[in-house]
Amino acid sequence: MTALPPAGPGMKLDQVDTPALIVDLDAFERNLKRMADFAAAAGIRLRPHAKTHKSGIIAQKQIALGAVGVCCQKVSEAEILVAEGVGDVLVSNEIAGARKIERLVALAKKARIGVCVDSIDNARELAQAAERQDVTLSVLLEIDVGGNRCGVAPGKPALALASEIARSNSLHFAGLQAYHGSAQHFRTYEERRNAVEKASALANQTVALLSDAGIDCGIVGGGGTGTFDIEANLGTVNELQAGSYIFMDGDYARNKNADGAAFDRFENALFVLSTVMSRPNDERAVLDAGHKALAVDSGMPEPFRRPGIVYRRPSDEHGVLQSEGGTLPMRGNRLLMVPSHCDPTVNLHDWYVCIRDLHGAAPVVEALWPVSARGCYF
Repeated sequence: MTALPPAGPGMKLDQVDTPALIVDLDAFERNLKRMADFAAAAGIRLRPHAKTHKSGIIAQKQIALGAVGVCCQKVSEAEILVAEGVGDVLVSNEIAGARKIERLVALAKKARIGVCVDSIDNARELAQAAERQDVTLSVLLEIDVGGNRCGVAPGKPALALASEIARSNSLHFAGLQAYHGSAQHFRTYEERRNAVEKASALANQTVALLSDAGIDCGIVGGGGTGTFDIEANLGTVNELQAGSYIFMDGDYARNKNADGAAFDRFENALFVLSTVMSRPNDERAVLDAGHKALAVDSGMPEPFRRPGIVYRRPSDEHGVLQSEGGTLPMRGNRLLMVPSHCDPTVNLHDWYVCIRDLHGAAPVVEALWPVSARGCYF
C-alpha cells in the first residue's frame, strides 16, 4: 500500500511531517514555462524526460504547455504514464527480456509508444512481438555519440541496423537517439559545447548516410538540461529530452554558463523538508533525513539559504549538520535541503507536497501529487 501523505491541502508548512518531498509551485511553474517558451522560440520539439518526476500529473502539465509527449526509461514507467492519460511515450532506452518486450508492445494498443534499439537481435525481438500483437512499434536507433554507454557506432554500423529496422513490417524506423548524457555535467560551458559539437557531427554523418540510402530520419532525439541551448543552436537534435530543468538540483548548479557564472537558467523547485531531531552540542546537529530521503550519488545535499552550514555523514535515517562559520539550528528547527540529484531523490518518496509561496510569509500546502511511478525500474 502507498504510505499516507505527510501533509494535507491547506496545511501550513510547519505542519508538514518530515522528511517530505517539497515542490515550490511558483518556481516549478516558472521552470516549466521557461523551457516550453525556449523550445517554441527555437522551433524544436520538446519531449521532457519523465524519469525525473515519475508523475502523470507533471507530464500532463508539460504537454499542456506544448510538449509532444514524454520520455521514460523503463516499461513499468511507461505503463503508469499511459494509465494516467499520457498518449505519447518514448522509452528512451533498450529493453531486454521477453516479458518486458511483450508488455511494451501491448502498450502500443493504448498509446503512441516508441523505444530505442542498438542491436539487430533486439530489433528482431521487438519486431516479432509487435507482429504477434498486430501493432506497429516506433523505433529510434540509438547511436553512441560519446557517452560510451548504450548505442551502436555511428556511420556504417548504424546504417546497417537502420536498414534492418526499415525492412520490418511491424517496426517503424522513426529516427535516431543521439543523447550524450555525460556532457550534461561537464562543468564549463566550453566543455559541454565541445562535447555536443562532436556528438552533433556524428549524428549528422549518420543522418546523411541514412538519407543517401533512402531512409528518412524524422527524429533526432537528445539534449538535456545541461546542453539544451547548445543542442538547439546546432540544429541537429529536433526533439529535446531535458528532464531535470523542472526541479534543478545541486549537481546542475555546479555547472557554469558561458560567462563563467553559475548555471542559473532554472530555479531550485525541489527540496526535502527535514527537522533537526537532535543537537548534542554546538558542533553537531542531526536531521531526520538520511539515505532513505536524499540521494547522495552526485554529492551531499545542501541546506537552502543557510550559508556556513554543511550536511555530512548521512546514514539510513540521519544526516549530520556541521558548522563552517554558520550557527547550527536548534532541535525542532526545520530546513529545506536541496538534493544533489533530483531523479533518485524523487524515487525515494511516495508524495510530492506542493507548496504555494514557499519562501513567503505564509507558505501553504496547495496540492499533493503521488509519485506514481516510484520504484518502476523494471
